Amino acid sequence: MASKEILYILLPDFASHEMVYLMEAISSDEQQLKANPKYINKIIAPAMEPVTAIGGFRVLPDYSFENMPDDYAALILVGGYGWLTPVVDMVTPIVRKALDKGIIVGAICNGASFMAKCGFLNNVKHTGNGLNQLKMWGGNNYTNSDGYIHKQAVSDAKIVTANGSGVLEFTKELLSLLENDTPERIEMYYQFNKQGFCALFPE
Repeated sequence: MASKEILYILLPDFASHEMVYLMEAISSDEQQLKANPKYINKIIAPAMEPVTAIGGFRVLPDYSFENMPDDYAALILVGGYGWLTPVVDMVTPIVRKALDKGIIVGAICNGASFMAKCGFLNNVKHTGNGLNQLKMWGGNNYTNSDGYIHKQAVSDAKIVTANGSGVLEFTKELLSLLENDTPERIEMYYQFNKQGFCALFPE
């Protein structure tokens, strides 16, 4: 079952809105929870203790960094302020191992900046919270400013990056890469949430 799991890394003060659209699309369709979803959402955190979001609510992780599985479908780096703390040193080998195994990695907002800091974006097209932030976080480890694309989200070589406002585009790119549904249904999910019910279904 582990290969069906999508793992979401939550650090303290994580940005909860950056994962909800993806998680819901994985677990449900337009009307109800999926009886047999292709993937299963799981939360990982530094320890088996509640992780608090920026907004204040707490989430219980399914795994800690120590007991997380080796085999899984995708690794999602959810943004937030925790990427500015020393705990990120524990994340680096996890991401490196995922990339070495060819596992899909999604990184949004400060998660993308962390990827630049570790040199993980040096061989792929990518985006993030602006080129200046990627350079600032990456320092000498970030050598691929030419690969930066000023878009809401970019997918290249199983790495998906996005800025903090590119949640829906981030979701769309990951759903496509995961082949979670048909391209038409993925596009509809994106447009429904981007444009809204009234725009898509006028009276």
